[in-house]
Amino acid sequence: MTTHVELGTPAPNGEASGEVVTLSSTAIARVRMLLERERRPATAGLRLSVSDGGCSGLRYVMALENEARPDDVQYDVDGVHVFVDAKSVGYLNGMQLDFVDGLHGAGFKFLNPNADRTCGCGSSFSV
Repeated sequence: MTTHVELGTPAPNGEASGEVVTLSSTAIARVRMLLERERRPATAGLRLSVSDGGCSGLRYVMALENEARPDDVQYDVDGVHVFVDAKSVGYLNGMQLDFVDGLHGAGFKFLNPNADRTCGCGSSFSV
């Protein structure tokens, strides 16, 4: 099951409209578990962003944060708050975030249609 999250230009109320990003049900469940384990407040959520670095030039950054920042585009996905800084929205437009747990380990997996090239580590890309 995949939950759709809309990305786009922030509206005055902080919500977004426009393009679609998806989070798998396993990604949502994992974020919920991490927030509960760390006993974060009800305003806490998952921050997704992009920064310079990594093997391919850009890298994904994920963090748990207690609240959104003023310039964030924010969403509620099945009870999980998602925060994306305005600078990263264009890079993440159309991305799917999944959580996989297999014989070779467990972790979040980024499926980004904007990436021209990705690195073997899975957390770095170029456009």
